[in-house]
Amino acid sequence: MTNKCLSLVLHGGAGALTGQDYSAELAHMRGLIEAGRDRLRAGASALDVAMETVAGLEASGLYVAGRGASANSVGRYELDASLMEGPTRRAAAVAALEGFASPIRAARAVMEATPHVLLVGEGAAAFAAMQGLERVGPDWFTPASKAETKSARAGTVGCVALDEAGALAAATSTGGTQGKLFGRVGDSPIVGAGVWADDQVAISCTGTGEMFVRAAAAAQIAFRLRFAGQGLAEAADAALAEVKALDGWGGLIALTATGEIAMPFNSQGMKRAALHPDGAITSEVF
Repeated sequence: MTNKCLSLVLHGGAGALTGQDYSAELAHMRGLIEAGRDRLRAGASALDVAMETVAGLEASGLYVAGRGASANSVGRYELDASLMEGPTRRAAAVAALEGFASPIRAARAVMEATPHVLLVGEGAAAFAAMQGLERVGPDWFTPASKAETKSARAGTVGCVALDEAGALAAATSTGGTQGKLFGRVGDSPIVGAGVWADDQVAISCTGTGEMFVRAAAAAQIAFRLRFAGQGLAEAADAALAEVKALDGWGGLIALTATGEIAMPFNSQGMKRAALHPDGAITSEVF
């Protein structure tokens, strides 16, 4: 069955600050949505489009993920990413990955080439090397110098997609919080916290990772829809309210199998863009 509600949503991280110039990010996000739209219309899967969109966010250096990652407390770049396919609930992730350009591609390789969900640290790096993924050195990274990064209030990119077969997928990637402890892992590579996709909804989160983990934010939204019969906006707002009650901040993007979109946040802003079911494209920060 062909789905007439092709939809695509991405985020470039919560924590945007008023007074900053985000024109480059706005244009870049719109371009990625347009490219993803064209791929979906050509029959690409939601999983492929979500991964490629996040890979584009990682490669740009405009966000605190991939090339734009923040250094940790010892000056090293540890990257995390995850993705999930709705119809099968296949999921895969890498955490504390060093020396590779695209953690989301490494996560996809985990999904396709292993029976595992999560690889970390040196094991993840060894696996990425065996898969022939692009290696990089510390001088490859170009951390953003915006005030939001310096204040440790930025990080994470993500994408959720709905394809012509009605399948959903979600992907999340982060370069972590500026100055995080060596070995710290937040919500981005944790299935159910920073990412989720099933047959009803796909979610990618951004913000205070520890609080999203404690709230099981992404899975919580899915379970509110499935078991409590809540609507998407109600479920997303409730999950984010729980994060806030834990003294966390951030936002999320969510997409249902009918093309309904939610993009709530409780930070000053959240870089985000969407292809709506009617074909309209929006790209916003505040």
